[in-house]
Amino acid sequence: MNLGINTERPTTERKALAINLDPRRYGSFAEIGAGQEVVRWFFRVGAAAGTIAKSMSAYDMSVSDAIYGECERYVCRKRLEDMLEHEHSLNLQRLRESRGDTTSFFAFADTVSARNFHGTNECHGWIGIRFQAHPRDQDSQIIMHVRMLDTENALQQEALGIVGVNLLYGAFFLNHEPDQLVESLLDNLSTRRIEIDMIEFSGIAFRHVDNRVMSLRLVQLGLSNAAMFSADGEVLQPSEVLYKKPILVERGSFRPLTHVNVDMLRAAQERFHAEADVEADEVVSLAEITMRNLQANGDIDLRDFLARVDVLAASGMTVLISNYFEYYRLAAYLARHTKKKIGITMGAASLCELFDEKYYTTLDGGILESFGRLFKNDLKLYIYPLLNRDTGELTTVDNLEVAPELRKLYRYLVDKGCIEQLDNHNPAHLGTFSREVLRLIQTGDDSWREHVPAGVAAVIEERAFFGYRRSAKGTQTKVSTLPVPLNAIPIMSSSVPV
Repeated sequence: MNLGINTERPTTERKALAINLDPRRYGSFAEIGAGQEVVRWFFRVGAAAGTIAKSMSAYDMSVSDAIYGECERYVCRKRLEDMLEHEHSLNLQRLRESRGDTTSFFAFADTVSARNFHGTNECHGWIGIRFQAHPRDQDSQIIMHVRMLDTENALQQEALGIVGVNLLYGAFFLNHEPDQLVESLLDNLSTRRIEIDMIEFSGIAFRHVDNRVMSLRLVQLGLSNAAMFSADGEVLQPSEVLYKKPILVERGSFRPLTHVNVDMLRAAQERFHAEADVEADEVVSLAEITMRNLQANGDIDLRDFLARVDVLAASGMTVLISNYFEYYRLAAYLARHTKKKIGITMGAASLCELFDEKYYTTLDGGILESFGRLFKNDLKLYIYPLLNRDTGELTTVDNLEVAPELRKLYRYLVDKGCIEQLDNHNPAHLGTFSREVLRLIQTGDDSWREHVPAGVAAVIEERAFFGYRRSAKGTQTKVSTLPVPLNAIPIMSSSVPV
């Protein structure tokens, strides 16, 4: 039997049987919250005695605490990691001496909140595996967070079992191809049933994996519509970061991050923190990049993506990669995680685009429906002025030109406070435009440094981002860069521009 993946996606039964028939794999299953849905597959297909050392559930909170230690929440990353550590350590302690030379041990765990009887809970879970890729190998680990979208408990359990088998199969047979591993996680499922909004690889088998790229991969493949990571590159689970927090978002290309980007966020933060219902120390500020922006020139250029992320990291920003190109969809996503105030800051040019009706032809209610969705949760837009360098005039909320038939709607939103002008901006930065800064970097004009923060300039120089190259004499020279497609799979696109 061929245990590797082939061009035809193997069924869940074939995957489970392939694992059972592999004499190297032996480990434990610990599942809490939706029944033993993953291990059931291995019992069902036969030959399970060669794979399963132990299978257990610790549904009672007191029992769970007694085994894995106390935890404030039972469906969370910490509980999952405690489960993996406990079960894998027991396997090694009990079995390593007797069969460690020929066995690659593993521990699989999940802690899940499936649909309750009344249908009132958030249906999600943490799933993970800690394993040895080879006998006596150092440990490797994959953990992920899933949202279960089926409306019936039985269907959620079924979907959880399938994605769990996919994770185990990927860890054992595709750990050398993490792109394929991620792509295989929804084999025999669909994005209508399961969303994977966080994945993290660690350990010896994944020492060359950049988890930021894997986060991008989730969004690119449609396994999730958004992914998030911190300034230090740590993959974040969005609902845990955003839960019950006021949120402020700046959308941009950040190619590169300029003084304007920094000043726009600073000015918006000052206004947002001053809102009566916002606690300043609770605010989560995000730099958002859309998939549409990343693929503006066709396939995603991986080097370009990492360059943008690294310059944002140099400024300490948390990054959100999203497939919510339409602002009202972004607003709905954020509102799913919090009831607190949401703010979005943008330039006057983007606000003008927002009022162009041609972008809302796919909505039955047109632009009125889009604005109803955008502002329904007390969301506010903070607008940064646009400088006309020919005339020296600023485009602001007060003089923005919109179509005559939309002027009353626009004025209503302004008067209601949904759209607010940022008059606390720094005029010194208004002449900076990121596309021009990028051109200066690529043509070897050292004046680009005047338009970006010092930390960003240092990162660009050190890592030769955005076409920067220093000659042997220490002066900048132009360099051409070739795009590096993330993969050969067609990238999803949005039909609605910003």
